[in-house]
Amino acid sequence: MERVAADWLKEAGRYAGFARRLEIGSEEYGFCWIPPGEFDMGSPKGLLGFGGEADRCDDESLHHVVLTAGFWLLETPVTQRFYERIMETNPSRFRGVELPVESASWNDAVDFCERLTELLPEGTKASLPTEAQWEYACRAGTSTPYFWGKSLNGDRANCDGNYPCGTNTKGPFLEKTTPPKSYAPNPWGLYDMHGLVNEWTLDWYGRYPKGTVEDPRGADSGEGRVMRGGSWDDPARACRSASRDWYEPDDRYEDLGFRVLLCSKTDASRVF
Repeated sequence: MERVAADWLKEAGRYAGFARRLEIGSEEYGFCWIPPGEFDMGSPKGLLGFGGEADRCDDESLHHVVLTAGFWLLETPVTQRFYERIMETNPSRFRGVELPVESASWNDAVDFCERLTELLPEGTKASLPTEAQWEYACRAGTSTPYFWGKSLNGDRANCDGNYPCGTNTKGPFLEKTTPPKSYAPNPWGLYDMHGLVNEWTLDWYGRYPKGTVEDPRGADSGEGRVMRGGSWDDPARACRSASRDWYEPDDRYEDLGFRVLLCSKTDASRVF
């Protein structure tokens, strides 16, 4: 495949969610501009109805994060079409070129990013997002458990609606992946940040730091890499913006996928 010629990769977006399309051969892939900014990462502790978040876990300690640079983030999880284009293979159980790739390990995702980087303009690289970048993009300026509010039962995202969050009303359980964009995007134009497939991030899993942190990169080491977003076979609580989980880097499961960001090749924390 020939190197991509896309000058816009070195430009900041006009506004949060500003979309551009990356052309690789005959295929196009949408990326959204995620501006620099700050937000409260994690979830509030306390009683439900008195400021606490329903179904939160102890590893979601609320803390303030500053991201000093913006980045371009793929608008959907990587599809099987995109994965096959770069990797010339497909590990997925639920086959369909328009479905998200799954059963991809963290090592697979990093390999994908490295191969995609070879096609990008000089000075640009593809990378998994850090955990902080992922949650910042998922929230898109919101502070509720989901970008639309406080409850989910499988109606607004692909998850196991038999186990709702923030409501007692059960909803659908599709028992499989669905094509990205089957549900509404968040305010920054990103689809399926809640549910569908868990998404790998760069970070090792570990406890959050206290106080305000700038461009956090997670723990220095650990047993597993963080995955975010929940999936088609997870209860709704696992699809909250603050929810965290981890798997070992070589684990492959049918609910594991990823999305990529585009950043500076010389310093992945400083993006254009």
